[in-house]
Amino acid sequence: MVLNQYGNVVADEWKKSSVIRKEIKLDEWVVMPNHFHGIVIINNTTVGANGRSPLLRGCTHPQMKPKSLSSLMAGFKSIATKKINILRGTPGTPLWQRNYYEHIIRNPDAMNKIRQYIIHNPVSWSVDQLHPHHPSKW
Repeated sequence: MVLNQYGNVVADEWKKSSVIRKEIKLDEWVVMPNHFHGIVIINNTTVGANGRSPLLRGCTHPQMKPKSLSSLMAGFKSIATKKINILRGTPGTPLWQRNYYEHIIRNPDAMNKIRQYIIHNPVSWSVDQLHPHHPSKW
């Protein structure tokens, strides 16, 4: 996957996430043309998803606990959007879908399978369900 200037912004901001948030470590990740995959390893047992599902409905601005997964994602998406919109000259334009998908990886086999999926995602992009030339399941 060869990133354009916007993809480079996303990659740079993702890499900065573990530098400014010492409670996480980044594992495999990839920026795709219209989505992003990443594994976040949480180093502190007090960190979590804050007891809230990212798909919570009816609440436009849930209170995010510092050092929560939702706080990490909100900060990452916010700064990447701001920087890309500056480059495009489109202030205030949404970039990301409103929510994100999370999955707790519970064992080494699951971790390896997800890592392999992320590593091979660029190779299989042309047949990916998120590719713009394929009908979406979503």
